[in-house]
Amino acid sequence: MHDHQWSEDTQATRGTEEDALLAEQLAYYRAGAAVYDRPYAERAALQRLLTAVDDLPVVGDVLELACGTGQWTSLLAARARSVTAVDASAEVLAIARARTPSPNVQFLQADLFEWRPSRRYDTVFFAFWLSHVPPTRLPDFWNSVAAMLAPGGKAIFVDDGPGAAASEEVLTEGPVPAVLRRLDDGSEYRVVKVFHDAGTLARDLTALGWSVRVRPSGENLIGIAGPPAGPT
Repeated sequence: MHDHQWSEDTQATRGTEEDALLAEQLAYYRAGAAVYDRPYAERAALQRLLTAVDDLPVVGDVLELACGTGQWTSLLAARARSVTAVDASAEVLAIARARTPSPNVQFLQADLFEWRPSRRYDTVFFAFWLSHVPPTRLPDFWNSVAAMLAPGGKAIFVDDGPGAAASEEVLTEGPVPAVLRRLDDGSEYRVVKVFHDAGTLARDLTALGWSVRVRPSGENLIGIAGPPAGPT
């Protein structure tokens, strides 16, 4: 009984810390919207990564999770029938709307840990979002992605691999993997950051019933995944 109570208390504490960390993560992206695009301008590897969309099976009606300032949105729109791009930050969405004139794109503001679409999509795409999902929430996240996909649909994702950790200030304390980031005004924010290994991520997804291919691309990784068979 005591062990069970301790376990419940530990989970409750972890959940509270997780919620606080996710709130801080959102605050970081809202406050830093104006400098969100800086890495894309400074890093040749990110510029090359953007061209990967041309080789990915982006088709039909596309749902983009955590679209940020729309770096990927117009690239998706060029290949899709429609794009629904979702982010929790009004500040980054304002930039995304301004840079994305495509008539087949709709932007929505929503908390991705709570929001569920009213329809299904042929492609669910997310760039640099998976690493911001706490490990305890990954099974639920992948279940929600499966429910967003139409029959035959695919999830496509781009993210940081383990090599990217070298350029981050990794926090070693706390129950959730995180990094510390600073904005130009000196303010500091903790952000969830899981540097997924391609092989481990593929095994974890396979264990959840997905068919998946994940390949490294420099310090990044690119994945294409089909959901488990059967009802979702």
